[in-house]
Amino acid sequence: MSKKVLIVGGVAGGASAAARLRRLDEDAHIVMFERDPYISFANCGLPYYIGGSIQDRSKLLVQTPEAMHKRFNIDVRIQSEVVSIDPVNKKVRVESIEKGSYEESYDALILSPGAKPIRPNLPGIESSQIHMLRNIPDTDKVKAKVAAEGTRSAVVIGGGFIGVEMAENLREAGLEVSLIEAGPQILAPFDTEMSSILAKELDEHGVNLIFSDMVQGFAEVGEQIQVQLASGTILQSDMVLLAIGVSPDTSFLKDSGLEFGPRGHILVNERMETNLDQVFAVGDAVEVVDFVNGTKTAIPLAGPANKQGRIAADNVSGLGTTYKGSQGTSIIKVFGVTGASTGNNEKTLQRLGLPYHVIYIHPSSHATYYPGATPISMKLIFDPKGTVLGAQAVGYSGVDKRIDDIATVIRFRGTVTDLTELELSYAPPYSSAKDPVNMAGFAAENILHGLTTVFVPKDLEGRDKNNTILVDVRSEIEHANGHIEGSINIPVDDLRGRLSELDSSKEIWVYCQVGLRGYTASRILQQKGYRVKNLTGGYKTYQMSQFTPKKKDNLTPNVGTPAASKEIAATGAMTETETGIGTGTGTGTGTGTGTETGTGTVTPTVNATAFTTPDSVLDACGLCCPGPLIQVKMSMDPLLDGQVLKVTASDPGFYEDIKAWARMSNNTLLQLTKLPTGMIEAYLRKGVIETSASAPTGAGAQVIQTSNASTMVVFSGDLDKAIASFIIANGAASSGKKVTMFFTFWGLNIIRKDEKVPVNKNFIGKMFGAMMPRGSRKLTLSNMNMMGMGSKMIRSLMKSKNISSLEELIQMAIDQGVEIVACQMSMDLMGITREELIDGVGIGGVGYYLGQADQSGHNLFI
Repeated sequence: MSKKVLIVGGVAGGASAAARLRRLDEDAHIVMFERDPYISFANCGLPYYIGGSIQDRSKLLVQTPEAMHKRFNIDVRIQSEVVSIDPVNKKVRVESIEKGSYEESYDALILSPGAKPIRPNLPGIESSQIHMLRNIPDTDKVKAKVAAEGTRSAVVIGGGFIGVEMAENLREAGLEVSLIEAGPQILAPFDTEMSSILAKELDEHGVNLIFSDMVQGFAEVGEQIQVQLASGTILQSDMVLLAIGVSPDTSFLKDSGLEFGPRGHILVNERMETNLDQVFAVGDAVEVVDFVNGTKTAIPLAGPANKQGRIAADNVSGLGTTYKGSQGTSIIKVFGVTGASTGNNEKTLQRLGLPYHVIYIHPSSHATYYPGATPISMKLIFDPKGTVLGAQAVGYSGVDKRIDDIATVIRFRGTVTDLTELELSYAPPYSSAKDPVNMAGFAAENILHGLTTVFVPKDLEGRDKNNTILVDVRSEIEHANGHIEGSINIPVDDLRGRLSELDSSKEIWVYCQVGLRGYTASRILQQKGYRVKNLTGGYKTYQMSQFTPKKKDNLTPNVGTPAASKEIAATGAMTETETGIGTGTGTGTGTGTGTETGTGTVTPTVNATAFTTPDSVLDACGLCCPGPLIQVKMSMDPLLDGQVLKVTASDPGFYEDIKAWARMSNNTLLQLTKLPTGMIEAYLRKGVIETSASAPTGAGAQVIQTSNASTMVVFSGDLDKAIASFIIANGAASSGKKVTMFFTFWGLNIIRKDEKVPVNKNFIGKMFGAMMPRGSRKLTLSNMNMMGMGSKMIRSLMKSKNISSLEELIQMAIDQGVEIVACQMSMDLMGITREELIDGVGIGGVGYYLGQADQSGHNLFI
């Protein structure tokens, strides 16, 4: 006689169990009950249908009742809710819209009721303006509300996967969005510093982030709804999306005799069997084993639910298949950035008291010499024996395959050494010869082998400043651009010669930008007898740990009684695509609530769609600062007023640089966009857009008058300082500034001709001429010159990074009209004649320089 199997619930677990069961047993009588009209749909795709990425609603329907019956001969009963089970008599009670109330017997029962959104008991929670997202009917309601005329803003409550995906997609649909998270971070599977990259992406796309604040209640105000927070802040918007988590939908089973976990999940063994005879359970409603640490957990993900459904069907059919646990491998898209994780995070391991190590690396997605490479930030967690416990990664490209590689190693109880030995596919467009996964393994092995000891950013809070020295081993320029407070700067190339500056009785904590130079420094110091630690992941990881959302001026806490509350619309900051950024003198404007300030007249926001084809196109990808700006100026110069230039650049600094350039050069930045690939796209209009107003208006508006000139005294003849001088000069000139460079004493060697020029000199002049470098190609570095090797190395590095050489920078400056002046007095003292200087150099004295400096907005001495 055929076996009768009832399946309660469809979607992932139930539908997978039904299909597998039919393939195993053609004669089984299979009945599937589904409370809603849809038995199998792409619930993970619901936010993307609302946001418009998925246009066709029918594509969300993975399987229909009719197709399921025709293909698998399954008796599908939709809009039929199982309200109780009787395990003694092996029956279930069903409430059906079509058939009413009835009982159905079974030989085996598979429960797949799923999880339901948590709806807290708060004042105003029953408002029709509050939505949740679980199924197709929910999706239809949210979609209709978003599309309704007058819907302009939304508040998303909860920073989990659904909350973040909905915040992104509501923003993509054109709404102003605020996301409220009661905890200090979004996306709990990630550790805080890793989730901060994803939070920053939301922040930069205009999503208003509010952390560590809890919702206290709701109140309808006309057609809108207020969200009242514990801090006293009140948000007012057109709709609320509630996504604070899920709980197992098992209340109908409470009197069944089933055993439940502490949070209401059904307890099952490795064969997905419950404590009741021939009753199985799968999906979001069951408690499973954490594959990494062996404790009980619940992981509501589609992948595990599908596998569990298959395993339950196997065991109904007597195959004896087992489920070995979940490791929580997950991935999310946040606008252009991808985040993925697998295994345990630090929070879990700390809660369980398990020992572990952690490393960070920041490799590129593929070979850097092949176009389009973007950085990936990776975190690897492993135990003292090297067993991999977890990993997290965030980046624009290549994140998924790296986490999948590591997830596979975890599934086989692999070690960091296994990561180093993985032979992964490689070609320049896809990876590097040493894949990021291999690199993570190498970094971890260095710790296990005792080659380095690391610290992480949070360790800085407890650092004993009396017994440790914090050393930044990056270059002087990098240190000046930003560093960890309390650190001293000793570049790694200078370290061997400056060991006397370090107290050997103290522990040395070193850091660089991403950890590699710090590791080199730690090896030098360790072998010299110092106790040393290296900041894993370097300054970049430290910056990740310091992220806080942009402060919104319109988010102010209430003071006093509720009547004095300040009501604010749920709004976001300036979006990732910015339009109408200010130019000239005064204050510029941008989309969203933020204002782009700087020197410039008030400029109206320009509709970027008002133009379809730019008058000129510039590809500045691969160029480093100031290359893109120089190319922009050269491309803008031939254009007529009102014509538009489109620029694409890969230098991350270009996103901020081009804003300042537009203001200083009196051109208009129409649109600025960070593309999903990490590239930056800008549209610039030649000239300033005229406005009807003759002066800035509004509270706090001001006009700032500054001189459009720069002067620079170049005293040093060192190669690195000469490069810096001409980079600054070219950047200023490309912004439309009148630049004067005054070369004196050793700086004169920079502008000498390379070849020997036959001129008459006295003995002193000849002596100086013989001792000093003749021209820019003979200059040495200020530090670590190493008999000329340092200069060759820096020039080679500049070439590999596509940075213009010093000679090219000098010619660019001359071509841009930079005035290069040699100090007559210094020339006389050092025996240098006019004939020995490169073409285009003027001669002047201190009076000429002071006259230029008096008209300058700023003056530099190098």
